[in-house]
Amino acid sequence: MNIYAYIVRRLLYVIPILLGVCAIIFILFNVVSPDPTLIMLGKHASVEQMESLRRELGLDRPYYVQYLDIVKSAFTFDFGRSWSTKQEISSMIANGAVPSLTLTLPAFFLATLVSISISLLVAFFRGKFFDKFIVFVCVAFMSISSLAYIIFGQWFFAYKLGWFEISGYEHGFPYFIPYVILPIIIWIILSVGPDVRFYRTVMLDEVYQDYVRTAKSKGLSDKIILFKHVLKNAMIPIITYVVIQIPFLILGTLLLESFFSIPGLGSMTLNAVNSLDFPVIKAVTVLSAVAYIIFSVITDVLYTIVDPRVRLN
Repeated sequence: MNIYAYIVRRLLYVIPILLGVCAIIFILFNVVSPDPTLIMLGKHASVEQMESLRRELGLDRPYYVQYLDIVKSAFTFDFGRSWSTKQEISSMIANGAVPSLTLTLPAFFLATLVSISISLLVAFFRGKFFDKFIVFVCVAFMSISSLAYIIFGQWFFAYKLGWFEISGYEHGFPYFIPYVILPIIIWIILSVGPDVRFYRTVMLDEVYQDYVRTAKSKGLSDKIILFKHVLKNAMIPIITYVVIQIPFLILGTLLLESFFSIPGLGSMTLNAVNSLDFPVIKAVTVLSAVAYIIFSVITDVLYTIVDPRVRLN
């Protein structure tokens, strides 16, 4: 099948999936969740006050109209206004995306590069001391809470040594760089453990395949086998693991942005949860769902690029 026809067909499949996702979001926020007017006004609010607020927020409209609003927002990215700040949510997302991406993109790229590099070394020295040591370090890193890394990093490296900024953010390049270096380092430390364990498993699965033994019998060196054959054949699970994480980079990371006072989408989402700002929470949920679906299609297309054996059906 032509790749462009496949992409069009997959994008058409996205429509019913997106409608179903919007239905789930609608049920969670408009049907199952408690009455937001009661939460916002308190238990001593009168019926008249609650009805007035419901009309103001548009919650008195029929359910199908509220559901169509969510569907419309998924295709137009017009999410209305925030209940707490009264700002256009689309503008809030646009303003918060830049600080989030200045943190998440370099952190994710470096963490992926470091993890794959370590995994290749582990596969090269499989069964030896280096392999066992790296596995031990990964498990040790994963056993420590992310809060511990954040608090220790701020106290020791930022406060005691003064190597990094403790918190804050300045817009514009290169002014934001001093504020994101420490969060990026912490992100890499938090990611390397689970990433290396996953990539190591993928690499070792390939190392013990028949084609590797055949390549060795032909006299190819371990380095050529590892980098030219094993890495290439391991790309499908690696692509799946990497690309599916990309949509979540848009939201940044709640803990890092909160502790380091970075005004990104993670902080915006956390503030929305604390203030019960349902429109913002729904907007973030819809945006995440749309991004996840789109990158799922991209993942399938990338399969055919890295492995000709995969066919678009």
